[in-house]
Amino acid sequence: MTYRTLDNAKDLAGKTALVRVDFNVPMEGGRVADDTRLKAALPTIQRLRDAGAKIALLAHFDRPKGQRVPSMSLRPVVAPLETVLGAPVRFADDCIGPDAVHAIRDLDAGGVLLLENVRFHAAEEANDPVFARKLADLGDLYVNDAFSAAHRAHASTEGLARLLPAYAGESMRRELDALDAALGQPQRPVIGIVGGAKVSTKLDLLQNLVGKLDRLAIGGGMANTFLFAQGHDIGGSLAEKDMADTARAIMTEAEKQGCELLLPVDVVVAAAVSPGVQARTLKLGEPLAADDKILDAGPQTVARLTAAMDASKTLIWNGPLGVFEVPPFDAATVAAAEHAADRAKAGSLIAVAGGGDTVAALNHAGVTEDMTFVSTAGGAFLEWMEGKPLPGVEALDA
Repeated sequence: MTYRTLDNAKDLAGKTALVRVDFNVPMEGGRVADDTRLKAALPTIQRLRDAGAKIALLAHFDRPKGQRVPSMSLRPVVAPLETVLGAPVRFADDCIGPDAVHAIRDLDAGGVLLLENVRFHAAEEANDPVFARKLADLGDLYVNDAFSAAHRAHASTEGLARLLPAYAGESMRRELDALDAALGQPQRPVIGIVGGAKVSTKLDLLQNLVGKLDRLAIGGGMANTFLFAQGHDIGGSLAEKDMADTARAIMTEAEKQGCELLLPVDVVVAAAVSPGVQARTLKLGEPLAADDKILDAGPQTVARLTAAMDASKTLIWNGPLGVFEVPPFDAATVAAAEHAADRAKAGSLIAVAGGGDTVAALNHAGVTEDMTFVSTAGGAFLEWMEGKPLPGVEALDA
């Protein structure tokens, strides 16, 4: 799809831009513990400041469920935002009404205002048109820079975009461009890596990807379900045995679509998930003890996967290959991540990854900065990979 960006926005001097940002930041003791999401909003804020616009930031924090919860106020974000921005940031005690109106009126051109948590109003998550209109009345244009909230049809992500000239912010643009490069119009061949515990939580994802990828590697606990469905002994491993028919159907569909499925050919097993536990590598088909649990992919599986990366031009990755949080069961994930990062750094692979566990795994491997793009959007990234429309993005359709 095509979407409007700030390149399409003209004559912004003196206008008020309502900018939806993701400031749902980690807090410890009432203070912002990680300012990554604040820094992600800077390119959009600075571009609007340079154009002479007034900037009113809309954001949510936590889940107040339509109530005013003091511990979920966005006020603690003001000081760290001033620090990363290098400029004053004002705060309004509400996102609509007199507080917001007066605060915006008092802003100078290039001034920045953070409005209070939009989720203090139940009408936000209900995408109430009256609430969306009250937000719209505050500004002249709308900018969505929060891809992580784009899968929600809320007033500040979707309803508002229908009422004002609407544009993608710089962070949103970067995310959408990366996703388009990974699945929209990718350089082929395309390989996907999908890991995680359960097939049932990624069923839509697997069914969508087998129709779009040239190769799909399956790892983590969900690979055990596929191995069980093929008749392999998996000992006491985590698996959804009631999903065996579904796994077989996905394998059949992959074959029909010409998507090569890469399942483990060797595995790392142990009796318990604990550091220092005695682990063994077994080839597929070798007998497992009753209490053996498959906790990682083996070296032959990794070698097969890295060879498949070498034969591909694009990689999209969601989910680890094993229990990476507990060494030595991080070996496969780290080796695959290092290889993908090396290929991306060399310019021979477009490597796009996303999802909470994936980001944690790539950080653990120390390669996040070397990947082509790593999305921190979580649910929105997953729904996009599943082929589902994202209301916050659809509303920016040019």
